[in-house]
Amino acid sequence: MVWLVAMTPRQSSLCGLAAHGLWFLGLVLLMDATARPANHSSTRERAANREENEIMPPDHLNGVKLEMDGHLNKDFHQEVFLGKDMDGFDEDSEPRRSRRKLMVIFSKVDVNTDRRISAKEMQHWIMEKTAEHFQEAVKENKLHFRAVDPDGDGHVSWDEYKVKFLASKGHNEREIAEAIKNHEELKVDEETQEVLGNLRDRWYQADNPPADLLLTEDEFLSFLHPEHSRGMLKFMVKEIFRDLDQDGDKQLSLPEFISLPVGTVENQQGQDIDDNWVKDRKKEFEELIDSNHDGIVTMEELENYMDPMNEYNALNEAKQMIAIADENQNHHLEPEEILKYSEFFTGSKLMDYARNVHEEF
Repeated sequence: MVWLVAMTPRQSSLCGLAAHGLWFLGLVLLMDATARPANHSSTRERAANREENEIMPPDHLNGVKLEMDGHLNKDFHQEVFLGKDMDGFDEDSEPRRSRRKLMVIFSKVDVNTDRRISAKEMQHWIMEKTAEHFQEAVKENKLHFRAVDPDGDGHVSWDEYKVKFLASKGHNEREIAEAIKNHEELKVDEETQEVLGNLRDRWYQADNPPADLLLTEDEFLSFLHPEHSRGMLKFMVKEIFRDLDQDGDKQLSLPEFISLPVGTVENQQGQDIDDNWVKDRKKEFEELIDSNHDGIVTMEELENYMDPMNEYNALNEAKQMIAIADENQNHHLEPEEILKYSEFFTGSKLMDYARNVHEEF
């Protein structure tokens, strides 16, 4: 199946934040009939790309419901259920060991030990796992900050960052540094210039008053991870609005939200994938993002929806996650149910759930 994505000017400016390969894929994305629709992205698929661009703000933020490009985070439920243990449930893992690990998690969530997980218990667990992602981001940021702060003075200038960024893209670091020092024009292509422009805007936003274009370690964390800063979260929402708000009225209608990207499919199976993509976004819009159910999403509503530390959102997510597996309709999650729906919670399907539940729990 071939997806052809028609990019508007607003969309191309946001896509400029991504690495060259991802930008090109935004124009022409080749997928087979069983591939994941562009609405979703996978943590495991993104891991390798992140290594190459660790000093560039990531497109994906763990524990945040939307990607930087406005796509739904397919792995969100797994991220807020497993926290930093995401890699512990690879498809190649031994099933018995994975079942046991899942039941250990169940026991930790089940605070009152009644062998049932309530919405409140799941809410507290989600908040705890989200905090783990925050802590991981802080640890990574320390390493990244050292990489772009060569003189170790605790501040990074825009020029220092620009040198390291262009060096990571294959440019000669010494030549770039010399050119910037002498105020010479940088010999970079148009796409890289666009990326630098977007990064500079983001740099300005992360620079707390009084603005000096020097980022501290905390400000650099906000630059890389806008979910850590209320001001940067607002900036992230504005970027998504710029990409999706087709009529420029600073509100998102349902048609605007489900229209990204424009896809052309070649067969019925491809059409089914496209339909599921629209269905997922429609459900998210109507049930979770549009909090007052007036058919319009404001910037404030999208910001609240994307705030990973919003306790009200965490409770809604807890209820939704339980409802997915709540076969006996008692509004709780039980061992048999979490094993049966293990793929939703862990990304791995653990077979023989009923036969093994008493053995593992």
